[in-house]
Amino acid sequence: MGNDTDETDTAARDWATDFDHTDPAYAAAAPEIWDELRERCPVAHTDRFGGTWLPVRHADVSAIAHDTEHFTSRSVIVSDFRTDAPAPIGFAPPITSDPPFHEIARRILLPAFSPKAVRALEDATRTFCRELLDAIEAKVTAGEPIDAAVDYAQHIPVRVIAHMLGVPPTDGDRFRTFIHRILERPGQYAGTIAPEDTLFHYLSQVIAEHRREPNDDLIGFLLNAEIAGQALTDEHVGGTVALLLIAGIDTTWSAIGASLWHLAAHPEHLARLRAEPALLPTAVEELLRAYAPVTMARIVTQDVEVGGTTLHEGDWCLLPFPAANRDPEVFEQADEVVLDRARNRHAAFGLGIHRCIGSNLARMELTVALDEWVRRFDAMSLPDPEAVRWSTGQVRGPRTLPVTVGLAADSPRPTEEAQP
Repeated sequence: MGNDTDETDTAARDWATDFDHTDPAYAAAAPEIWDELRERCPVAHTDRFGGTWLPVRHADVSAIAHDTEHFTSRSVIVSDFRTDAPAPIGFAPPITSDPPFHEIARRILLPAFSPKAVRALEDATRTFCRELLDAIEAKVTAGEPIDAAVDYAQHIPVRVIAHMLGVPPTDGDRFRTFIHRILERPGQYAGTIAPEDTLFHYLSQVIAEHRREPNDDLIGFLLNAEIAGQALTDEHVGGTVALLLIAGIDTTWSAIGASLWHLAAHPEHLARLRAEPALLPTAVEELLRAYAPVTMARIVTQDVEVGGTTLHEGDWCLLPFPAANRDPEVFEQADEVVLDRARNRHAAFGLGIHRCIGSNLARMELTVALDEWVRRFDAMSLPDPEAVRWSTGQVRGPRTLPVTVGLAADSPRPTEEAQP
């Protein structure tokens, strides 16, 4: 795994007492760091961001995720700013909502992310993937380098979410900018962004446009939704759309990218998926376990003991679900990818009441993305493993992923399938 952090600084860092999840060195070597911390101190601490804790055992992560008495979700992205207002809605409901409002906000979204609703998006997702693969194939044929993250993974959830929201696909570049600021560099852009370039301004414009010209899309669905007979406020609608942009794009493209990184590093697994296509659903679950992208956060509301350590009121606490998924106390061969793993109750989509409401959508996107890639290419490798750059912050996935591929002679083409 490549990184661009000074090696001396990396070697000198004590991750147990001075971890920084926004450091490229952490992003590049996170699984190894989790293994080290699990042996040394299951709950690491840093003074950064005003005080932050990092549990790495499955039992501790699960206990915190289920404890809404001692941990609030009103802020889920660690930064130097903490909101003290006990808002029932939060910035991005329902993920930033506490009980009892959380259940109300979550119930509103359930129909939009049901298995039936997600199945209706599969054909469009497959079309998006094939269009991207056509462009990649053209680059391969022309002898141009390709990047599986930049040319493929990062575009798929952007197009799907834009399709769901009824906004132009060209807004994808703006989505990526918002995500970078909020997730990869939390708080670092505060006060430096022009108002018209902020996520808040974008959302207010989109909602106003949908009010002027109602449409049958997800924003229209939210504008027609009610709580106790009252329409949702623009704040609630905007926060929920922000949730979809922040939690539904970077997370999924990171999962797709990390899965492709794995297949490039393990060509025997790519060959097996091509030979055994029925294995794909099981393989998807295992890749989600091994490369779960999301680390959430909570704020401690009152002193509480976790893993033999007292966490103090007002502290941040990260919930690294990826670390929980690699705990050998819960998973056999935890650090290995076992494509046909039979028992796999992973935490890639979180634990407790805040388990990801978009899990059906993410699974579908990852499955379709891998299916179409594996059909198109029968070989893949990493020409320079050190050139891979992993994202920093609370969502981990490859941001640059240079690969070489071999075109499969039997791969389907959209044009072929369209012929009678």
